[in-house]
Amino acid sequence: MVTKRMALGKGLGALIPEVETIEEKKLFYCGIEEIRPNRSQPRKHFDESKLQELAETIKEKGILDPLMVRKIDGGYELIAGERRWRAAQKAGLTEVPVILREADDREVLEISLIENLQREDLNPVEEAEGFRSLIETFGISHEEASRRVGKDRTTITNALRLLTLPPEIKNHLIQSQITAGHARAILSLESKEKQKELCNRIIQKGLSVREAEALAKRWSGKLKRRAALESKRAELQSQLQSLQDTLRQHLGTKVWIQAKGKRGKIEIEYYSPEELERIVETIIGK
Repeated sequence: MVTKRMALGKGLGALIPEVETIEEKKLFYCGIEEIRPNRSQPRKHFDESKLQELAETIKEKGILDPLMVRKIDGGYELIAGERRWRAAQKAGLTEVPVILREADDREVLEISLIENLQREDLNPVEEAEGFRSLIETFGISHEEASRRVGKDRTTITNALRLLTLPPEIKNHLIQSQITAGHARAILSLESKEKQKELCNRIIQKGLSVREAEALAKRWSGKLKRRAALESKRAELQSQLQSLQDTLRQHLGTKVWIQAKGKRGKIEIEYYSPEELERIVETIIGK
């Protein structure tokens, strides 16, 4: 059974014609073994349990939305609908409804990206990688990407930030061990090590997004205070080094200034009684 595809505005709908307007010869049933997966498929992960659920639906009701393909040597290549194609194989179908379309590699990539990005079952990393591919491949702005996929610009910008996370954290996100909300809380920490530490804490303790945000805020405050203290210490050390160099130059011998809190000591080296007398005279005068 083939049903009418819902219009998608200026996004995917502008690229994929309505089923009702397709010429009869371009909508047909194709042997499933004649179809090859899309070489430019942006989706990297297919949830086996969800594919099985879709396969069960297909067994009961058939494929409600045709796959889109283009002609290649030896058969057809998918442009859109790989999940349906995979699920149809699990369901034991020998043929599937397809729409034949002429498209070059660039069009295939754009259609595949937009179709995937308009779905709800992408994991956050796949979605972010899809936005990045769309923006970089076609040289468009976040605003234009927003218009094409029908999502807010801020959604796209926030998604792209997830790609700056360390690989192990992105892997936890892909496996749904943390959510995108958790990931944004993790991103509020600048230190990669602290990001990993917070991620592990979220998983081990089962923290909610609000709890993760609160913990990140506390850690961030501590890190800022620690950074300020370290900056102050570095400035003091620089001043002491300058004073030490000045004394060495003035006394003509080695001098060390050792600070400990507000206290400290100055060590002056001499090599003979005469050297000691010269240093004392230099300090207090003849």
